[in-house]
Amino acid sequence: MIGARKILADSLRQGVRAKHTLPELAYGYEALEPIISRDIMMLHHQKHHQTYVTNLNAAEEKLQAAISKNDTSQIIALAPALKFNGGGHINHTIFWQNLSPKSTTPGPKITEAINKSFGSFDKMKELLTAASVGVQGSGWGWLGYDKVSGQIKIAACANQDPLQATTGLVPLLGIDVWEHAYYLQYKNVRADYVKAIFEIINWNDVEERLKKAS
Repeated sequence: MIGARKILADSLRQGVRAKHTLPELAYGYEALEPIISRDIMMLHHQKHHQTYVTNLNAAEEKLQAAISKNDTSQIIALAPALKFNGGGHINHTIFWQNLSPKSTTPGPKITEAINKSFGSFDKMKELLTAASVGVQGSGWGWLGYDKVSGQIKIAACANQDPLQATTGLVPLLGIDVWEHAYYLQYKNVRADYVKAIFEIINWNDVEERLKKAS
């Protein structure tokens, strides 16, 4: 234990940090078929998410160098890359966990919160669908928890903007509506993709996220 603490302390003093890595999926690439095809899952996870991870690590290395040189201009210049790639990594990590090849149903806590905030599950689904389909260009539709009001809220974020850093809402459920998430299978009909994805939502994961947030 003492040795581990010394290594950690030395690493912190030297500015050494662990690199971000691509998270493993809890299911196979083909497991979400026919809702999401194997080809889309492989491309989305191995290529797109990996690119965010790679670019985030590169941006953080540059940030570390800029901080060590007290280069304020470079620190500011790196903000967009950190936001885009960091958001991409955060968003996709949540997204994979939000999906499940096994059918699940909303647990008691998320059901109560949804009914309190929207009146019914169907109303929440209608509003989240509209927000997700209505994103202009690329982005995400989100179900998030507002710690101030104790309410569940719906939000849409552009590009890879992370929900919590952008709105203050704790992310519970995210729907990726970038074209790379669905175009090979659903073409330009985003509404069909969003409608279908509700069939593979991992409500157990959403339930646990709400428990931790509230």
